[in-house]
Amino acid sequence: MSHWPLRKEDITRPAYRSLAQGIAAAIDSGSLRPGDRLPPHRDLAWRLHLSVQTVSRAYEELIRADLISGEVGRGSFVKSGPRETVELPWFRAATERPPIDLSMMTPVALPQVTQAWSDSLQRIATRLPHSAMHSFRPRQAMALYGGMAAGWLARCGMVVPAQRIIITNGNTPAFMVALMTAAQPGEEIAVESYSCHALKPAIRHLHLRMRGIDCDDRGMIPQALAQAARMAGGKLRAVFLLPSGAGPQARIIDRERREDLAQTAAEHGLIIIENDALGPVAPRRPPPVSSFAPERSLYFTGLSKCLSPGLRLGFLALPETLAERAMNRHLSVAWMATPMVAEIANDWITSGVADDLLVAQRQELAARNRMAQRILGPLSAGFGHGLHRWIALPNDVDDHDLLQAALDRNVAVTASTGFSVSDRSPALRLCLGGPTRGDLEQALTTIAGILGN
Repeated sequence: MSHWPLRKEDITRPAYRSLAQGIAAAIDSGSLRPGDRLPPHRDLAWRLHLSVQTVSRAYEELIRADLISGEVGRGSFVKSGPRETVELPWFRAATERPPIDLSMMTPVALPQVTQAWSDSLQRIATRLPHSAMHSFRPRQAMALYGGMAAGWLARCGMVVPAQRIIITNGNTPAFMVALMTAAQPGEEIAVESYSCHALKPAIRHLHLRMRGIDCDDRGMIPQALAQAARMAGGKLRAVFLLPSGAGPQARIIDRERREDLAQTAAEHGLIIIENDALGPVAPRRPPPVSSFAPERSLYFTGLSKCLSPGLRLGFLALPETLAERAMNRHLSVAWMATPMVAEIANDWITSGVADDLLVAQRQELAARNRMAQRILGPLSAGFGHGLHRWIALPNDVDDHDLLQAALDRNVAVTASTGFSVSDRSPALRLCLGGPTRGDLEQALTTIAGILGN
């Protein structure tokens, strides 16, 4: 349900939630655009055969989700464009039982992680560097933690000297700095047909343009990238890739395709922006695309998707030619990473705790992926240690309807709309790390029932 205006046949029970979801889906699809005025409460209630109170409650949920604004004397207006929040269970009232959440990509909350936080905080309390509490100097932080960053990147297959790494407050700042470094307003970024949900709003914010590139079951097609570069008339500046399982389709690109993409980027003067959010979660994966063309690559990874969401630290590897530009942009938007978080990460990595947690995370994710494969069958795509699965649906199926059906059964999932760049095929993304294993099995069984498995 992504059209506008809505019809009374579109509304299911509970009506306020169905109405809120319908308006959110219309915003997500572009049927409702930023600045559009929504009908007055009484008019919409009359049109859809609802009570005014039902419409008011739906509008209140949309305001809380930051999708619309209510202005006294003027009405209600669409506040923002497509975003992932329209796919999340934000419209559940706080008093209702929360759903089993398969919508958020997060590592498993292992008991070892809780213990690691407690032990680390006690250890560093006795030896906390003065700079962790008092320094405003980014170079001082790099001097303390650059070696740790280089060591973690080496685990991911990127050998980079510490002086060409920016330590950031997680993947998102690294992601933004990479985009700002690679292209100027009005220029284009080549993107896979499905990409991360944060890319579209970031591209709009930076006044860049996206060009969707055809993919096959091995990822972005190098010939299609080359053709797009030739057709762009010099406007295509970079290619954005998620080759190691963090993309919506949970695909790990093989080594040959990675080499071909790196060569194509070099031949057409494109900067490679590689988002490796999962880091070394997948064992024995091919080297990063950036390792085949390090002189033109902005590669970043972080710790929150593979170790603990609270450990928000990222590492952005730079080529020498772009290092000054990238560092200046990071200074202008974030200045420096939080030293206290870097100190905890340093403690985990240098003590071996991070490697132990990584092994435990892999073991648990392997068990959860086997469970998903058993319950969902061949429709479920992913890899053995992934944080999520991707379910492609027939073209005549509305994935938002399935999302709503799942939510009605107390399971939150994400539809493909928020990830779509040039492929509009319906699909669902199911994240495996958030719930307990028992809740996950219950949720996956519910989804299998909805799909008719």
